[in-house]
Amino acid sequence: MKWLPALIAFFAFSAWAADISGNWKATAEGPNGAMERTFTFKQDGAKVTGETTSTFTGKSTITDGKVEGDTVTFTITAKLGDQDVKLSYKGKIATSEIKFTSQMADGGNAPIEWTAKKQ
Repeated sequence: MKWLPALIAFFAFSAWAADISGNWKATAEGPNGAMERTFTFKQDGAKVTGETTSTFTGKSTITDGKVEGDTVTFTITAKLGDQDVKLSYKGKIATSEIKFTSQMADGGNAPIEWTAKKQ
């Protein structure tokens, strides 16, 4: 019976983790003006996959995605000109909104703040 409290805590935490599956539309102010990006998330437990599309970088696959409580993190590899650039995203999940920051994985740029709304 020593494991019972740990088991209850595990299920309570698992039930609380947000499910972000579905389509989201995000906007941000970038160095060259307003930007838009769509996300299609597929969530299986804590694991997140899917894809994202923007007019600036085209379509990218979501990798290394996970949800822990109300936080989501993932990376994408975006095409900037003729170069592939890895971008890291971290967001706080609310009911129908996610506030993200994105940054080059090597920290080579200032973070960009996104607001995504569930579609």
